[in-house]
Amino acid sequence: MDYANRVFDQMLEPTTFVWNTMIRGFQKNQQPIKTLAFFSQMRAKNIQPDHFTYPFVVRACANLQDIRRGKWVHGQLMKSCLVKDIYVATNLIELYVSCGDVTVAHKVFDEMPVRDAVSWTAIMSGYVNQSSTDMKMAQWIFDEMPTKDVIAWNTMIAGYVKIGDMKHAGILFDQAPIKDLLTHNTLLGGYAKHCETEVVLRFFESMPEKDVVSWNSVIGGFVQNKRVNDAMSFFHRMQIENVKPNMVTLVGVLSACAQVGALETGRWIHWFIDKNGFSLNVMLCTALVDMYSKCGALESAERVFNFMSDRDVVTWNAMIMGFSMNGQSRKALELFHRMLDEEVRPNDVTMIGVLCACTHTGMVDEGRNCFEKMQEQFRITPKLEHYGCMVDLLGRAGLLDEAYDFIQKMPLVPHIGVWGALLNSCKTYGNVELAEYATKHLMELDHEDGGYLTTMSNIYANAGRWNDVAKVRVLMKRKKIGKLPGCSSMEINGEIHEFGVEEKIHPRSNEIYEMIDEISKRLRAAGHIASTTEVFFDVENEEKEKALFYHSEKLAIAFGLIATDKGSTIRIVKNLRVCVDCHSAIKLISEIFDREIVVRDRCRFHHFKKGICSCGDYW
Repeated sequence: MDYANRVFDQMLEPTTFVWNTMIRGFQKNQQPIKTLAFFSQMRAKNIQPDHFTYPFVVRACANLQDIRRGKWVHGQLMKSCLVKDIYVATNLIELYVSCGDVTVAHKVFDEMPVRDAVSWTAIMSGYVNQSSTDMKMAQWIFDEMPTKDVIAWNTMIAGYVKIGDMKHAGILFDQAPIKDLLTHNTLLGGYAKHCETEVVLRFFESMPEKDVVSWNSVIGGFVQNKRVNDAMSFFHRMQIENVKPNMVTLVGVLSACAQVGALETGRWIHWFIDKNGFSLNVMLCTALVDMYSKCGALESAERVFNFMSDRDVVTWNAMIMGFSMNGQSRKALELFHRMLDEEVRPNDVTMIGVLCACTHTGMVDEGRNCFEKMQEQFRITPKLEHYGCMVDLLGRAGLLDEAYDFIQKMPLVPHIGVWGALLNSCKTYGNVELAEYATKHLMELDHEDGGYLTTMSNIYANAGRWNDVAKVRVLMKRKKIGKLPGCSSMEINGEIHEFGVEEKIHPRSNEIYEMIDEISKRLRAAGHIASTTEVFFDVENEEKEKALFYHSEKLAIAFGLIATDKGSTIRIVKNLRVCVDCHSAIKLISEIFDREIVVRDRCRFHHFKKGICSCGDYW
């Protein structure tokens, strides 16, 4: 386009055709700003645009999602009567759809004197792609279409996939007279997100043609549903079948590793990236930083981060959150200030990482300051997650009254995370009255997970209020509310092993339970006294201690001790917060067995080494 521009500048009186050629060229080369600039110059020189000019101008507005300028162009089209042109009107529909105004898009559609398959599909996609997908309206439009091409069929199938209605997606797929690769990939992606592995693989094998998108659809669906072993198996199968992965594939499998803390596999993927000469762009490097951070390998995350010559806000967020979750709060704040020095504008995710950093080490003043700056300096409107962080920060520091007042002054209705943070702090500091208040609100918000009722029961038990404990137990039984079961996972030799409380389905269960007995004996010999405060009161002390030893993270540690080399690090991911007894026991286990043990729980990382935890017992 540079050469074309130079030639254009030498022309004395370019015709409308020449102007259109330039405008089309800029738009085809994805330069919408230059497209609109040339259009403005064209009008300034009193060159009349025609029905060939406007489709590219409208498309440029759509690319930029510039609804204001788009409406102005629409007004000009109405004055010139060009709005009735089928190509112009179809592009107007796409403009309003891309800007989220389906109502005006439909008005343009209704006023079209002639419509083709493209215009029908454009308005139909508006109902499919808007945030609250309206498949009833989309289906009505689809049924009314006089002729349907493969794009129309694909759009409808994608709509049903989007809302998880795989039954209707499958019916449409079977009815489609013509199916291309995109048709198959769309349904495949839906199956991967919403169906069992067998269904996904059966459909994948039945596809007459596959490309890297097909493989990515399966891997992406598995990752989204946290079926990491399936995702990794599929990735390895790609290598066996000589299918070259692309950037999307690699980011997907790195995300899978990050989810379950699969550091060994993550390192192998990093090696694979280097070995095969993939360009380490911002997206891929950020995925590596995120993976290493979520696997507790901060040194590796920092190396990748420092290697990068170009970083976006997502990269900075990944590193800040990595420091925060691993208890290196000072480093998180230093990196935040470095980010500001480099004139990178923080966003709401950045501030969650910063506030979490303050929370994990009790930096109350810094947290208050960051929360204030968030609104005043950075113009970021706090979300519920930010308010939850502040309540957690104040509550952990014992400032329960201030945390309560903070909730009362919130402009948003508090959600489960806010009340849960207050309840956990009440448990730490034994504030029964405030705990009851928080529990009341939690009961109104959540009828499924009874974890908060278990916490309230323990608060009553610690206060010696046994009648109230009994009432909570009766309530839980009557409403059939159960606590979310604990689950821990670990990676060994590239395979993810999962453990539930008192679970005995692992192939090496007998060895694991023998090791649990050995751990128990050695802990007692070292003077460990089990903390049974988080076990329901109506169980004998001996049974309480036994129950504690079968917590999922202890089973995972036992397996790690028998399945890994002596002296190697044991890495575990748990879905819940580590309990008091497990925390104190793991500290001793790390010393007795001379192992570093890294545990990522729901809130943060705990690095146990030689009897000490990185959290400093503040968690």
